[in-house]
Amino acid sequence: MSSSDPEIIRYDETACNVLGGELLPCSIDPVTGFYRNGCCETGPEDMGMHTVCAVMTDDFLAFSKSMGNDLSTPRPEYGFSGLKAGDRWCLCAPRWKEALDAGMAPQLVLEATHEETLAIVPLGVLKDHAHQG
Repeated sequence: MSSSDPEIIRYDETACNVLGGELLPCSIDPVTGFYRNGCCETGPEDMGMHTVCAVMTDDFLAFSKSMGNDLSTPRPEYGFSGLKAGDRWCLCAPRWKEALDAGMAPQLVLEATHEETLAIVPLGVLKDHAHQG
């Protein structure tokens, strides 16, 4: 799927978000998700649990890079243009929790954050970091 293709092909059409509703897409520009379908879906192949739909900030991108996961540098060989503040991206739930513990967690989109995230972070904490808008 190209980033200009608005069609979302779901891996799991029954996936729910942390609020118990339908899992909404996180981003198709840039295209995100473990399955690169725009959704923070997960499955047995997703060892990192890419379930948190987060709104990138410069602070978080710098934190992630300092922890060994550079999300801001373009990698054209993988079709990755690099992320910037304001982009939405499916993060690994443990990485988001690590950023939370360090005071660097970006806000997240609850409706696009997979319910499996609740195994790592309680709903009340997620709601405290919800993106408004």
